[in-house]
Amino acid sequence: MRAALNPEATEEPIFDALIAARERYGDKEILEDQDRKPLTYTGLIRAAFVLGRKIAALSEQGERVGILLPSSMGVVVTFYGLHAFGRVPVMLNFTSGERNLKAAIKAAGVKRILSARRFIAQAKLEVLVDDLATVAEIVWLDDVRETIGLSDKLFGLMAGFFPTRFRVRTEASDPGVVLFTSGSFGAPKGVVLSQSNLVANCRQVAAHIPLDPDWVMFNPLPTFHCFGLTGGVLLPLLNGMKAFQYPSPLHAKQIVELLPQVKTSILFATDTFLNQYARVAGPDDFSTLQFVVAGAERVRDETHHLFNTKFGGVKLLEGYGVTEGSPVLAVNHPDRNRPGSVGQMLPGIEWRLDPVDGIDVGGRLFVRGPNVMRGYLCPDDPDTVIPIEGGWHDTGDIVDIDDEGYVSVLGRAKRFAKIGGEMVSLMAVEGLASAVWPGSRHAVVSIPDNRKGEKLVLVTDRQEAESGQLVDWARAHGAPDLAVPKKIMIVAEVPVLGTGKTDYVAIQKMVTTEAQAA
Repeated sequence: MRAALNPEATEEPIFDALIAARERYGDKEILEDQDRKPLTYTGLIRAAFVLGRKIAALSEQGERVGILLPSSMGVVVTFYGLHAFGRVPVMLNFTSGERNLKAAIKAAGVKRILSARRFIAQAKLEVLVDDLATVAEIVWLDDVRETIGLSDKLFGLMAGFFPTRFRVRTEASDPGVVLFTSGSFGAPKGVVLSQSNLVANCRQVAAHIPLDPDWVMFNPLPTFHCFGLTGGVLLPLLNGMKAFQYPSPLHAKQIVELLPQVKTSILFATDTFLNQYARVAGPDDFSTLQFVVAGAERVRDETHHLFNTKFGGVKLLEGYGVTEGSPVLAVNHPDRNRPGSVGQMLPGIEWRLDPVDGIDVGGRLFVRGPNVMRGYLCPDDPDTVIPIEGGWHDTGDIVDIDDEGYVSVLGRAKRFAKIGGEMVSLMAVEGLASAVWPGSRHAVVSIPDNRKGEKLVLVTDRQEAESGQLVDWARAHGAPDLAVPKKIMIVAEVPVLGTGKTDYVAIQKMVTTEAQAA
């Protein structure tokens, strides 16, 4: 039986929710990163007040302030420091390129960007930051910290004892963060999530899956990605679990070595990264894990197989979410794990499936609930948030939900091609390619075709890929000929975003350019 969600538990400002977590779970170690200097709840609250006070002196109450930092204790302190003084964090995706970042800064009305010289130097982002400095002031947190004196420390000491007296009061309905969609299929959109949206999603997950306060959550995902922010930071902190932050999901060997050292209980990541971790990990590297949660992209059969066979059946729970939903909408349960599905909807979420022409199974998913966003930023007016009609968010995904409530994602609505009058899921075609060549990465897009309306193109890093093998597999397994790409483009690497998700915008441009040149 699924737990109900207490609506009152979600109507809480995000800084107050942190204070309440300290009262509930005690002043325990709650935050750590690779520098291995953990903070307790009180340590985090004091650090947030000290840094937040400095930033408040440079900004205005209610101002949207950009954050350009990796996953670390520093980004968490900065996030809460802004909230302590009524500022709104805008999480900037440093992997999205100058054009997208400048568009995000303009859309959110960001005047100041908080960053750190050490990070910029290590990530080799000096040229990017110089470009961003032409549209916003860069505030170096390294310099800010050097100005912290005795009076600031005394202020932090007192604020740690009496945080509700020192923090700027905000409402649960006030903005909690501005995030930008991944841009997998088009230009990123600015999403305004309220403080109660974020708190609600943490409460929903905790109501769906019992979480032990003694567990450790390992987060290698960037906090500019909603999965990394909510799942990897807010969820553990508000539920008494230590949140271990790691700056890059790309460091597979370092990450798998750290997992047992920090006694990781839950690992959050995407399929792309989990597959890499499983390939380099030894049998004991995942020994402390209770389970692994995968989101943001479909989990391949190969990844499930690796976890089932190599690591003694470590449970890999696939979930599903959207930035606009803070982000988690559905996730499998450790005791009710159904691979191939993304689990059941979280408590408190209403859903409906609208029919789609040409698609007989499932429908277009709309969701409503306490975790669903306030609206999108108007690209031309930072002060305007475009609300969603009736509170219903159109996910743009085609899903099927069975009698037991398990959700199966069939594909993005825009990722269906109409070939000879039939609707073909590009995600299903990618699954076909993965079945034939499980050790490779594949992406399928469609281009116009004079005879059949659209034509499928498979982009793959499988160097010996050829369509005959796809045809043979399809016929042997009863897949329709329409689902077999006749055109294959072999590349050294399939383009991906910084989050590990396939970059379909780049792939579509690449395929279209080649088709036009032919």
